[in-house]
Amino acid sequence: MNSNKIKKVLITGGSGFIGRHLVKDLLNKKNYKVFNVDKNGYASEINSQLNKIKDERYEFFQCDLIDKVRIKEIVFEIIPDLIINLAAETHVDRSIDKPEFFVINNVIGTLNLLEAVRNLYYKMSNEWQEKFIFYHAGTDEVYGSALENEYFNENSKYNPRSPYSTSKASSNFLVQSWFHTYKIPTLIGNCSNNFGPAQFPEKLIPLSIYKALNNQRIPLYGNGEAIRDWIYVKDHINAILKIIESGKTGESYCIGANNLRTNNQIVKNICEILDKKLNPRISYRNLISYVDDRPGHDKRYALEITKVKKDLEWEPIYPFKESLKLTVDWYIDNQLWCESKLIRANYNCERLGLNK
Repeated sequence: MNSNKIKKVLITGGSGFIGRHLVKDLLNKKNYKVFNVDKNGYASEINSQLNKIKDERYEFFQCDLIDKVRIKEIVFEIIPDLIINLAAETHVDRSIDKPEFFVINNVIGTLNLLEAVRNLYYKMSNEWQEKFIFYHAGTDEVYGSALENEYFNENSKYNPRSPYSTSKASSNFLVQSWFHTYKIPTLIGNCSNNFGPAQFPEKLIPLSIYKALNNQRIPLYGNGEAIRDWIYVKDHINAILKIIESGKTGESYCIGANNLRTNNQIVKNICEILDKKLNPRISYRNLISYVDDRPGHDKRYALEITKVKKDLEWEPIYPFKESLKLTVDWYIDNQLWCESKLIRANYNCERLGLNK
């Protein structure tokens, strides 16, 4: 496609954590028109600067992917050159409490979007078909729990162990089958744990910061030795755009940053940053508290990113320590944002995921 031509991009979940960063990045590039389709769920930022954008290259549609009639109407109205599907329910603990909600949103929602695309695709010219891309954001959790020194790659067997990861594995399989059966040009990126400014305070990093700033116990599951690979959100966005630009359709790519750390290490790092920044009388580390482990808790996630580095020449560029400090500083400066988000979501940072 001519680089000077405006490319129409439909982003589902564009008001979410990753979506907001992606929308702003694309609008900064000047040659994209962005259509944000979001149901405005509890973790969406409905009062963000996105809704104040006056740029004629940005348009918002409030729509739940469960509404298959409406999403088809939107797809046909926009006729996008590119779809980036970020829409998903993502919190493992919530999926334990409400598994059906995750299957409906992550599986049926993806199905409805794919069907809308399939209906449009065969009505379009060969020229448009050759340039169209459907990108689907996946997760490293589809591979299950990695053994010590084991790293998953694109050929690893799926072994999801939570309702959330199972719903995401299912949506990945749907996307793959729409490529093989219907020849829809698709790409999948399975990414490790994201972090950064303005993430809803239910995930480990923002929750720990919020708890510390409010002098509340910082809960760590089990012995705190579960391991995750942490990637700064801007690195993830750069990877998405690189895969879309240079990836081979029908393929999937693992996106990680090789920042493997235990939950203990993450929370202690956060406390050290807060101690240095705020100089409390007693270290924030004294707030760390160990609680009953999550049911079916995966002990370790680890991705090998050789394929995306070798084939697409992408690699993470944001250093972990600096990115974590920037993130902590953001939450210190935006405590009212956290309060308003929690009130809107009717969430008091209570423990979830223990329903039997």
